Amino acid sequence: MDLFEFAAQQPVSDARARYDELCNIINHNNELYYAQAQPEITDAEYDALYRELEELETANPDFITPQSPTQRVGNDLTEGFRKVRHPRPMQSIDDIFEHKPEQGESDAELVDFYNRLCRSLGQDEPQVVVEPKIDGCAVTLMYRNGKLAYAATRGDGSTGDDITANILTIKSIPRTLPDGAPPLLEIRGEVYMPFSDFNKLNEQRDAAGLPALANPRNATAGTIKLLDATEVAARPLAFLAHGHGEYQGPPLRTATDFVELLHYLGIPCNTPIIHAKGTDAVRQAVREIDKLRRELSYGTDGAVIKLADFTLRESLGSTARAPRWAAAFKFLPEQKETTLKAITVQVGRTGVLTPVAELEPIQLSGTTVSRATLHNQDEIARKDIRIGDTVLVEKSGEIIPAIVHVNKDKRPSDATPYSLYQAVEGKCPCCGEPISQEEGQVAWRCTNFTCTAQAAMRTSHFCKREALDVESLGGTVAEALVRNGYISTPLDLFSLNVEKLGALNLGTQEEARRFGEKNATKALEALAKARELPLERWLTAFGIPTIGVTKAREVAGYHSDLQQLAHSDYLRALIQLEEGVAQYNALNPKARNNKGADRDELEQSRAALRAQLEQTAAPYEKRNMLALQPDGNNKLKLSNPIGSVCTRKLLEWFDSAAGQHVTATLSMLAINPLSPNYSDTANTTEGPLSGLTFVLTGALTRPRPEFERMISAAGGKPTGSVTKKTSYLVAGEGGGSKRDKAIKLNIPIIDEATLLTMLKGDQA
Repeated sequence: MDLFEFAAQQPVSDARARYDELCNIINHNNELYYAQAQPEITDAEYDALYRELEELETANPDFITPQSPTQRVGNDLTEGFRKVRHPRPMQSIDDIFEHKPEQGESDAELVDFYNRLCRSLGQDEPQVVVEPKIDGCAVTLMYRNGKLAYAATRGDGSTGDDITANILTIKSIPRTLPDGAPPLLEIRGEVYMPFSDFNKLNEQRDAAGLPALANPRNATAGTIKLLDATEVAARPLAFLAHGHGEYQGPPLRTATDFVELLHYLGIPCNTPIIHAKGTDAVRQAVREIDKLRRELSYGTDGAVIKLADFTLRESLGSTARAPRWAAAFKFLPEQKETTLKAITVQVGRTGVLTPVAELEPIQLSGTTVSRATLHNQDEIARKDIRIGDTVLVEKSGEIIPAIVHVNKDKRPSDATPYSLYQAVEGKCPCCGEPISQEEGQVAWRCTNFTCTAQAAMRTSHFCKREALDVESLGGTVAEALVRNGYISTPLDLFSLNVEKLGALNLGTQEEARRFGEKNATKALEALAKARELPLERWLTAFGIPTIGVTKAREVAGYHSDLQQLAHSDYLRALIQLEEGVAQYNALNPKARNNKGADRDELEQSRAALRAQLEQTAAPYEKRNMLALQPDGNNKLKLSNPIGSVCTRKLLEWFDSAAGQHVTATLSMLAINPLSPNYSDTANTTEGPLSGLTFVLTGALTRPRPEFERMISAAGGKPTGSVTKKTSYLVAGEGGGSKRDKAIKLNIPIIDEATLLTMLKGDQA
């Protein structure tokens, strides 16, 4: 029985639990892949999870909701870009998979797909076109009257980010079309970074002391979302068209007509395109793509099969997520056996110890592979990986190689189970200080804030664009700064001068490479600007667990400056109230564990505790910073806009030696970041929105911080969470859980046009 048969035959209760778990895992990885361009699992691992989800839905169709990953395309919408509504949805494409030989015909799913086309159309051998599946980023180009009107990302399928300025930096994309072009033409395709250009770019970044980019796809995704088009122009992007959306012009009857139009207009087109008719011809075409793909300049892990006739495409239509007339045949990732020679342990930015497999070098996907990720101790134990084992390694696309499984028939007799803790003798391999494992977590961590391994990684994070924007001091430069003893924490950057930083050796003693005075001057100017950056950017820079860019902005909105946050009575009140509410609810006379207790005594204790809780909450409730209210079941409920986990992580960090070191050092440096979004209602600006609280959600046409500033300037209060105290939810496309909660609480939902009207003094 394989994984999918097992999934289908699970008891419903177990299947439901696994289904929910898969949805969470896939949604998490979609966010990393589409929105952040930082995948943490291979394509093959993702595909296996997605296929398991599909099998569970086939066996349990009542599990399916509109929010299921199988019913939605990935979402790459990003703040800072104007939003564009697609005239036709930009859909994804369904995957079919190559099987291993022991599972039967390797292309059985391909044959099944073609047979479904035949049955659906009532034809024996419909013609299809087969072309490489480009591993890039989906974009659409809208031409009106021969001129490029805009370019946009796929976004959530209905709405995308306007990236016109960035797309215009790609020389192969024409701004104007030749005479005879259709009056309206929407071209859809992929932006990518050619392998050779990607390698050159990384060489340039290394020479400049910048961190290397992980792989071409991630580099492309990050580049097209940069807000500075001049920086995009310095990146070697390319484009290939593979389809069209909205169209007005001479009829396009087949894929050949479309390709001929692209050639005439000078728009780059995906190649090769193989025409095939009949099962054997389709199978042969896919095999041909598999051979040719290794010669292509871009990454591809599959072949796309599409009906050639556009009228037939229209007749089959599509699901909510993908067209029925196309599929992507995903090739098996290349796999080879090799020997696991050793396991080394790396220390990350947050102190997490990560085991890495050191392998006998092998050739995979055109590159030499000598290392593979092992993720954590649990992963090693689950696969029973031991030093000396013969292991099967795969590399999907350009992502980090991974060990699939162990060939236990070739295991040495003296191979013993691996323990990370024992291997490092309970100490950080970098600084020698103790490591610890938090309850309920699999990761081992170094507890030393001044650990040099963490210092380099923390400095790179500290200098990221979304943090303090001093990228020239990240990656290689950060490592050199630590290696040469220039810094032991990121805050030591503020003690550097041009002479010292310019003399920094980024190379070796044998091959020295100075950072240089020019680079040093620019870096120090960026550090000077960082002193004036708002609190949310500094919070992001600190790298506090669970506090990302969005949460940092929310937290900053409740504090005037860093010093107030570091000694936050508000955060402590939230935890005090949270614990008090739990205690209050536990004293419920109707609760089973209170059976037989003195009812009057319980009620008296509850009444006294409630009075105390309400007194603690009152000053913050008046300022819309929390909500303490009965939930209708003789219990109390606390609405914490920051979230319980984040609140605790913030307090732990600022109370720790690390947090106290940071705040003390910043105080000595006369740096106290302010929060421009903070609004104490005791001194609220009077305006048309005075006394009103707003929550923003969904895709808006302007950056969210801009709307928040407008609301505050008009006397309103922008907050991050919907509660009973919320006056209005301002919703763009999407909205998800916030929209659902607003509907449940009967909170008025308005669009941004209504908000703009209210800002002028007109009521909704």
